[in-house]
Amino acid sequence: MRCAVGCGHLQRGADLGHGVDSVRGNAEHPTNRGLACQRGVSETSDPEGTFLTRPLVRRDGELVPTTWDVALGKVTERLRTARERDPDSVAVLGSGQQTNEAAYALGKAARGAIGTRYYDANTTLCMASAVTAYYDAFGSDAPPCSYEDIPEAGSHVVWGANPAVAHPVLFRWVTDSARDGELIVVDPVATESAEAADVHVQPDPGADLTLARAVLAHVVETGRVDEAFVEAHTAGFDDACDDLPGVDAACETAGVERADVEALASALDAKTLLYWGMGVNQSTRGTATSGAIDLCLATGNLGAGSGPFSLTGQANSMGTRVCSSKGGWPGMRDFGDPAARSRVAEAWGIDVDRLPDDSGPGPVGLIEDVGDPVEVLWSVATNPAAGLPDADGAAEKLDGVFLVAQDAFHTETVEYADVVLPAATWGESEGTTTNMERAVSRVRSVTDLPPGVRTDLDLIATVANGVRPDTFERHPDPEDVFDEMAALTAGTPADLSGLSYDRLDERGAVRWPAPDPETSIDYRYADGDGWTFETADGRAHFSAGAPDDDLPGATSEAYPLTLTTGRESDGYNTGVRSRGGEMAVPTVRVNPADASDGDRVAVETRRGSAAAVVATDPAVPAGVAWLSIHHPATNRLTLPAVDPRSDEPNYKQCAARLVPRAEAAEAAETGRADASADTAGEASD
Repeated sequence: MRCAVGCGHLQRGADLGHGVDSVRGNAEHPTNRGLACQRGVSETSDPEGTFLTRPLVRRDGELVPTTWDVALGKVTERLRTARERDPDSVAVLGSGQQTNEAAYALGKAARGAIGTRYYDANTTLCMASAVTAYYDAFGSDAPPCSYEDIPEAGSHVVWGANPAVAHPVLFRWVTDSARDGELIVVDPVATESAEAADVHVQPDPGADLTLARAVLAHVVETGRVDEAFVEAHTAGFDDACDDLPGVDAACETAGVERADVEALASALDAKTLLYWGMGVNQSTRGTATSGAIDLCLATGNLGAGSGPFSLTGQANSMGTRVCSSKGGWPGMRDFGDPAARSRVAEAWGIDVDRLPDDSGPGPVGLIEDVGDPVEVLWSVATNPAAGLPDADGAAEKLDGVFLVAQDAFHTETVEYADVVLPAATWGESEGTTTNMERAVSRVRSVTDLPPGVRTDLDLIATVANGVRPDTFERHPDPEDVFDEMAALTAGTPADLSGLSYDRLDERGAVRWPAPDPETSIDYRYADGDGWTFETADGRAHFSAGAPDDDLPGATSEAYPLTLTTGRESDGYNTGVRSRGGEMAVPTVRVNPADASDGDRVAVETRRGSAAAVVATDPAVPAGVAWLSIHHPATNRLTLPAVDPRSDEPNYKQCAARLVPRAEAAEAAETGRADASADTAGEASD
C-alpha cells in the first residue's frame, strides 16, 4: 500500500536475506481488484532510498552506531526529564506513513504518556484544510461518498489535483466513468489529468476561492439551486449568498472566462462528484476554498453518484485523522469536549488532567516554538527538514533541539538527529491502514525484520513506557492495539468498533462507520429518504464566506513569477523512497516566454535560493514556475504562512524569480541578493 487509494498488493518476501522480492496487485482485494500502479509496485519491492540499518547516536558532532539499549536509554531519559519540567517542552511529529496501530500508539504516547500539546503529523501539511471544511459542513471529517459512486456519476470535476499522476488507479475509474459523462479539470497548469479532460479551466494560481464563489454566484443567478434540498437539509444558505461576487468581476480576478464558470455550473446539473486536492488545500485560503462543498449542497449533489470527495495522498493519512489523537480524540471525538476527554483518560488509565488542553499550533507553529518551550523533538516517519515550508529555517530549528529521528530511510532530518531509531517499513510490519474512502485494510509482514530494525509500534511502546511505565505492554501485539483503538471509537462518527482482524481478513477491506460486526456504511449521513449530519442541528452547513486577507507572497517587480508546486509520478512526500544517492538539481518548468530550455538558473524567493535547470513547457502558464514537491530543495523556497483555521501551509503560490546561476552566486557573495529584495514584498510574505 503506497498511496491513499488503498490498493491491495500481494507481496513475496526474499528467498535469501531480508526484504520484499516481488509485488503485484491483488485480484481479490475489493478496492483495486488486481490493478496496481508502477510506483506502488516499485517503491515497495525496490525502493531507491537508503535504508537505516542500526541505531545511531551523535558523538563529537558525528552520528555513530550504537546499541538499542544506549539509543533508547538516551531517548527515554531526555523525554522523561523534559516532561517532568514541562510536558510542552517535548514535541512529537507523526506521519501518514504509519499503520493505524502505530498512529494510535504515537498519539497515546504524546497525549497520554507525555501530555504535550506539541503533537502533530505531516498529514496536516496536506489535508487539514479539507478536514476543517468537512467539519464545518457535516460536523465530522472524511468524504460522505466512496469509490462505489464513481461509476454512477454523470459529471466529474477534479479541482487542484492531478490524479493521473498521483492516483492513477483511481483516475482510471474516473475516466472510464466519464466516457458516458463529462470530466472537467480545474488547474493553473495543463496537467496530465487536464489532457484527459473534456474541459480544462485554468485559474491563476491562488484564485481557486474566487472561482468557486463565482460558480456559486452563477448557480444562484441561473436558477440551478436545488431549493427543496437546501430548505430541508441545510443551514446558512442565505448568509453564504449575501456577499457573493459579481460573476464577471470574479472571472477577471480569477483569470478565467465566463464560459468556464458556465461549464462548471452546467456540470453540477448532473450527478456530480467534486474531487479536490493539494492545489486547493495548501493555501492560506484552503479551508474557505474547500468550502466548494457549498457547490454540492446548493445543487443537491449529495447521494449516490455525487458529493464532495477530497483526494488524500499518503497511504494512511485517513487513519492518522481517525486514530492518532492529533486534532481530535480517536473516532473524531471533539478535543475540547469534557466527556470525550474523560472517556479517553479512562481508556488509557490516566488522570484526565494529564491530557493537554488544546491540540496545538500545527507543524509550522510547532517548529517555530523550538527553543521556547520545545527542547526535545521526536520525529516519526516524516522528514520535516525537507518537508516543511521555508525548509532552511526549519532546519536551523532542528539543529538547535534534541532531535530523535525514527524512520526506515536516511532522510535530510536524520542529518540533524541526536539519536536515530531505524524502523520497519511496508512489508515488514503488521497492522491496518485506512484509505481515502474510509476503507480499513490489513497490511502484513512478508519478511523477517532486518537486524538492527524494529517496528514503529514496538519503538513507540518502548519510548512511551520509559516516560510513563505500563502505558503499553512491553512488546504490544498489533491486533491487541487495534482492538483497544476500535473499542475507543464506539459510538463516534468514525466508529470502528465492529471491525476486527478476522473480519478484515475475510472481507479484505471494510468502510467505517462499522458500528457492529455486520454493518459498514457506504454513503454517510443518509437517513432513510433524508439526511442526518453530525452537526448540532443535524443539517449540513454552508461555509461562512471569503476571508478578508490577501494572499501572501504576491509577485512584484523584483519577484515577477509565481512559484507553484506539484506531484510527479515517481514520488510521494519528500521522495525518500524514490530517490537514492546524490540528487540532481531540480527541473523548474516554465513557459517558453519566461526562459530558455536548458538554462542553468537559481530559483529565488524571499526565503532562499535553489539551483535548477529550466525545462520550457507550454503546459505551464506564462508568469508561473513549477517545481516538484518531491525534491528536497523545493521547500527552501516556499513560505511558512498558514491557513488561520487549519494550520495548513501555503505551499502552492509565492513570488519567485529566475536568476542565471553564475549571477546568483556572485550576488550571494556580495550581498546584493539581500539588497535587491523589495521590502514591500517581504512584508507581504
